[in-house]
Amino acid sequence: MTPSPGDASGRPLPVAFGLIVIGDEILTGTRQDRHLAAFKERLSARGHQLAWCWILPDDPELLTRHLAASMSADAPVFCCGGIGATPDDSTRACAAAAAEVELVRHQEAARLIEGRFGADAYPQRIRMADLPDGSSLIPNPVNQVPGFCLQGHWFLPGFPQMAWPMAEWVLDTHYGCATEPLHEEALVVRGVPESRLIPLMERLGAEFPDLKLFSLPHLGDTEPEHHILLGFRGRGDLGPAMATLRAGLEAEGVEHRER
Repeated sequence: MTPSPGDASGRPLPVAFGLIVIGDEILTGTRQDRHLAAFKERLSARGHQLAWCWILPDDPELLTRHLAASMSADAPVFCCGGIGATPDDSTRACAAAAAEVELVRHQEAARLIEGRFGADAYPQRIRMADLPDGSSLIPNPVNQVPGFCLQGHWFLPGFPQMAWPMAEWVLDTHYGCATEPLHEEALVVRGVPESRLIPLMERLGAEFPDLKLFSLPHLGDTEPEHHILLGFRGRGDLGPAMATLRAGLEAEGVEHRER
């Protein structure tokens, strides 16, 4: 649960996050995932980045294996889903197994659940207070049943109405707004196959290694609608890279316009 390090001005540095969405209902199509876009938006607004996303089933063996792998990496991860009290909610136990710790009754979590549900907390809801040993709590403003943090992983409910404000609390409390937000600029390129642009893209990638060059073909219903979105993502001034891209396209006589 290490806070984001700062730059010379004391402002937090940008952080690349992972996202794990857990639930058979996403993979079967019973529900559509809404977390990917929501987390990307919330991270970008604070100058951070979503580096990767996994969508995993309610399979304890598979989930434990993936959590062990992500816990071995030095990057924070948001995990949404599977922390309830029903038999298919196995995320808490899998997180404990992945971290090689015991699942124990967290006294503060138990107090919060008892305060919310009273006698109805027993015998089922109180199970949500059984957390991996060493966990810290994430406040839940909706129903007071907390999420938890373990080894840089922030475990949240699957419900967007709960998960998103809880994630915002995590970001604002522990990571803040980064020094420099992530920018993106692109051109709309027409009339050439993507393969013709590869030499130019290779030169641009070598010249601007700190930026992310991207090429996204768009296939419309008719030939005139076909185009390629070509540009850069990165922090700081993208102007020199975009100017070099424009010059390269013009030198090759490639039709392009601003996005």
